[in-house]
Amino acid sequence: MSFAAPQFLILLPVLALLGWIFRKTEIWRPLRLILLVLLVLSLCDPHILLKRGGMDLWVLLDRSLSARELVESGEDEWRSLLERSKPGRDNRIFYVDYAGEVVPAGNIEGSTYAGNRDLTRTGLAIRDTLARMDGERHNRILLFSDGYSTEPLTGVASALIGAEVPLDHRILRAPEAIDFRLADLSLPSRSQPAAPFLVEMVVTGTTDGVVPVSVFRGETKLFEKEVEVTGGVGRMRFSDRIAAPGAHRYRAVLTPSDDAYNGNNDFEQWIEIVSGPRIVLVSKYGNDPVASTLKRQGFAVDLIADPLGLNPGMLSGAKAVVLNNVPAHEIPNDFLRAIPFFVTEQGGGFLMVGGKFSFGAGGYYQSSIDELLPVTMELKSEHRRLAVAMAIVMDRSGSMGMTVPSGHSKMQLANEGAARAVELLGEMDAVTVYAVDSQAHQVAPLLNVGKSRGELISRIRSVESMGGGIFVYTGMKEAWSELEKADVGQRHMILFSDAADSEEPGQYKDLMKTMAEQKATVSVIGLGDRSDPDANFLQDIATRGSGRMFFTNVPGDLPNIFAQETVSVARSTFIDDPVPTQSSGRWHEVAQQDLKWLPEVDGYNLSYLREGDEMALISTDTYAAPLVAFGRRGIGKTAAVSFPLGGDFSEKTRSWEAYPDFLQTLSRWLMGEDVPSGVGIRRQLNGTELTIDLLYETEEWSERFAESPPRLVLQRGYRDPTPDELTWERLAPGHYSLRTELKESEPVRGAVQIAGAAIPFGPVVAGSSAEWNFDSDRVSELRETARTSGGGELLDLTDAWRKPPAPSSESIRDWFFAAALLLFLLEAFVTRTGWKLPLPARKQAGKQIAKEQKRATKAQPVPIAGTEPEKAKSPPAAEPAAKTTKANSGEASQKRRSRFSRAKKRQ
Repeated sequence: MSFAAPQFLILLPVLALLGWIFRKTEIWRPLRLILLVLLVLSLCDPHILLKRGGMDLWVLLDRSLSARELVESGEDEWRSLLERSKPGRDNRIFYVDYAGEVVPAGNIEGSTYAGNRDLTRTGLAIRDTLARMDGERHNRILLFSDGYSTEPLTGVASALIGAEVPLDHRILRAPEAIDFRLADLSLPSRSQPAAPFLVEMVVTGTTDGVVPVSVFRGETKLFEKEVEVTGGVGRMRFSDRIAAPGAHRYRAVLTPSDDAYNGNNDFEQWIEIVSGPRIVLVSKYGNDPVASTLKRQGFAVDLIADPLGLNPGMLSGAKAVVLNNVPAHEIPNDFLRAIPFFVTEQGGGFLMVGGKFSFGAGGYYQSSIDELLPVTMELKSEHRRLAVAMAIVMDRSGSMGMTVPSGHSKMQLANEGAARAVELLGEMDAVTVYAVDSQAHQVAPLLNVGKSRGELISRIRSVESMGGGIFVYTGMKEAWSELEKADVGQRHMILFSDAADSEEPGQYKDLMKTMAEQKATVSVIGLGDRSDPDANFLQDIATRGSGRMFFTNVPGDLPNIFAQETVSVARSTFIDDPVPTQSSGRWHEVAQQDLKWLPEVDGYNLSYLREGDEMALISTDTYAAPLVAFGRRGIGKTAAVSFPLGGDFSEKTRSWEAYPDFLQTLSRWLMGEDVPSGVGIRRQLNGTELTIDLLYETEEWSERFAESPPRLVLQRGYRDPTPDELTWERLAPGHYSLRTELKESEPVRGAVQIAGAAIPFGPVVAGSSAEWNFDSDRVSELRETARTSGGGELLDLTDAWRKPPAPSSESIRDWFFAAALLLFLLEAFVTRTGWKLPLPARKQAGKQIAKEQKRATKAQPVPIAGTEPEKAKSPPAAEPAAKTTKANSGEASQKRRSRFSRAKKRQ
């Protein structure tokens, strides 16, 4: 604390002298003394210190792709100017790099930014910098950027003003170049089936011209046209209509002949075709009896006969998904990964129906939906087929040495997949392993798994990427020469290869023909997708080898895919003999009454009930396996019907008189309850920032939300199965809201969970060219934020060191005056009333005794000269203190009466 007018302190000794001279003023009484001191200190104008020392300058450098070259070209000069113009040793400078993330850079020149450069999160950088500041020092921010933030600066100005930190900036501009960009692709978020809607594109450019544009719906190219850009802007509109319900993706791509930045030539949006609650039925059968039966009972059924065309957008508006005897390798991985979130968080239903391509036989063991099922597909000895001889051919080319986000290399994950396959093989099985680049390297000859399992796994896990490409034919030929030696019931080869770098087809067709003649099969695991250059080559190998074709661009999936393939080959999980059935009596949890169950099924997939779930129908063979099982997952429901409902092994089932009732009851149970009325959501995408608003009727929902608040969960992309739960902000009665940042081109699906039901939404995608979408409104927003905070654009960098106008200290004189006033009133009250602070009882009694004894001593007569004074009689020692007090009081009363009598006689 300091004083703005310390000269008034001279009043303290003056007041002390006056109090000693004029003692009747009694200024030494505690309250009066404190009051005078407070008044003197108030006159001195006391201040408390808000800021100390010098100033900290925080320099934010935009490292995003659009500003990278601009910043790097001037960074050394800026650093030199700021260091030379720094006034005094108490001032400090800090450098912060930012783009998609914020990274403190220290003071080292030329330091490399290792974060994501695909976004410019200026708002995040400023907030992060404010959190790092020392609040007791003056602070200032200097921003070097092109000004094109990919997120709005909402609330940044308020944060700067609250922290008393001005924001200065220097807007960087690249030399003028010819650039065309797709500024917008707008279409309604929802539409009805077959209803026309308008799609509009806006193309901007730094010059006028004609630009070709291609438009896609999903993977289908709708058309290619030219857009004329005049005055820097060109527009194109067209109408479209979609009959199929679900979410559909539109994408527009510019292909100008002369363009400075290709990153802003792509834009995508989604539209949801709403048709009411429906069931998505993915079936192996062209004329599926399940679909026809449900349609006759009034259900809206979306029958998917081509599983390869599935995408997560088809789940929008759906209430249940049914997989009817479809193998896992025919279903895109993104769709399979989306199903768990659809059930557990969006409240959907899921049903798997039995058949020779379903459950474990269909490759669903350890897949994305394995734990979603109410049955387990674990391996047991009773599942064994005849002994299997397996050859594993692995790509060990240079591309396999790349590291993935998990920290593992692609080669390590492929090794783990092959090792998982060996772990799942039986004691009588055999395996040989080859690692291939431009040559075939034998990792292990054909060995019996029961005798050499540990050795095989150890050898496989030691394989390393050695460079070069993969010679597919060479590797398969060497592996077949070893596999051909096996004298077992089944021979199978698994080829793992990069779908973008599979070389040397050689005479693979002749080799596949030879293997087929000896009843050997081949399955292929391709790292990539079906659009890669060598995808068709790998697909043809799997087709000619009568095996399965897996594509994945997620290396972390490789161990599970190897496991799925091994289980499909080495274990027999479909019982193809008629089996009697028995009711468990648990169907009443699905319906109000039990069904008249079919007495026998033609066949079924062998599985086991998962702990915590229920089964309604059981096989009466030695396995006592669940034929109809069900359970709950999150707020959704799941079921498994282990016997076929169509196709082969379904004759008894289709002739079952309760077949329609069974399908109807189970489907309605899976579809769950509708969301109660009086509540809805609204979403808005601004750049990469998604805003969700929850609006509800306060009278109906306020009490419910007080007991059970609404939840909002998001699934970001399809590769990470972990949902992201966000926190609401209550803006007003009947209105919750939240904001979250999206990654560029990453589809997001979500759900607002209310009272056991859910309001699903999505997919929502932040435009794929957010970093290159040079929106001038963002620059204006940055300039206004700087002006509001007290800063502005700097042309001379030496001005960056001027101290902010925020005061270094603050006067607290008013507080001292207020305290003095309260003390004055208290002192006046004490003086007028004689009020004193109450004392404890013991201290008060002792003080009263001492007072009475003093009075008694003063009342004794003064002895006359020449006479002997009368000895004072001491009271008996045993007499209580209360009695002594009473006696003294009586003597004092007698003396007062004597004085009164003498005064009367004088009159």
